[in-house]
Amino acid sequence: MRLCFLVEEHYRHDGMPNEVVRQLTAWGHEVDVVRPGGSLLRMTEVMGAGTHDAWVLKTVSGGPGLTLLEAAAAAGMTTVNDARSIRGVRDKALAAAIGRTRGLPMPTTYAVARPKLLREIPASEYPLVVKPSDGSSGRAVHLVSSPGQLEPLLPELAGEGLLIAQPYVRNSGTDIKVYAVGGELFATERCSPLHPDPAVRERRVPLSAEVAAIAAQVGAVYGLDLYGVDVLLGPEGPMVVDVNDFPSFRQVPDAAARVARAVLDLARAGGTPVPPPAPRPRAQALSVSIPAQVSARAGEPL
Repeated sequence: MRLCFLVEEHYRHDGMPNEVVRQLTAWGHEVDVVRPGGSLLRMTEVMGAGTHDAWVLKTVSGGPGLTLLEAAAAAGMTTVNDARSIRGVRDKALAAAIGRTRGLPMPTTYAVARPKLLREIPASEYPLVVKPSDGSSGRAVHLVSSPGQLEPLLPELAGEGLLIAQPYVRNSGTDIKVYAVGGELFATERCSPLHPDPAVRERRVPLSAEVAAIAAQVGAVYGLDLYGVDVLLGPEGPMVVDVNDFPSFRQVPDAAARVARAVLDLARAGGTPVPPPAPRPRAQALSVSIPAQVSARAGEPL
């Protein structure tokens, strides 16, 4: 197969997706890597040839890569993930509206186009987590304890575009990150970016039935196949606080091979997302199988 990976400069030297590209190449597939932020793109012709079996996106939110992926989708090409699904989670304000409407446990979310409008949020909602609606990699995320603490941040937030604010979910200081790849879910625990602690190292953890069901529901709600979900275990139960369309897959066993197989499966199937049902995890399992129409078999010649 011939694949096109859209990779921003931010991820130029990252293991993900470079290890996936190397794995696909080792299996005999042809992979072209395009860097949307560092290339002159002749948009009226770049999609004309239709020479790739699938396009894969690994870029920062707000970068030009998603526009190029959407152009490929508009030309009838297969994209991984579905371009419309990616747009639905990269806009965090939109993702919150979709998720709450579809029954996902998510915090109340406010959206403002101008930072000074954050002053209108009731004091009873503090502490707040404020971040850009198109943010990624922890950019410009602030924990604001009171309305008074908000004021000094307003100039800094002025250049961030649409902002969202959510009441802070009290937690132990660690996040549960669930990765979905190749019909399975993998759970890791890591230090919260709001409470950095060098002593807390990311590690795989058992996946509870409750969190597994929520993570599987996220894929169905947003139409994603490869994704990550940030979950906080708050006083009212698990709460979804972020969704990523192509995460790092850190701590996932044989991550590069698993992601590469998933990309090939989706390319062969035309990129059609397969909404997973809520899984029933095995006791103390680190992963949960999700039945799907397409999955790579162990040892399958690629």
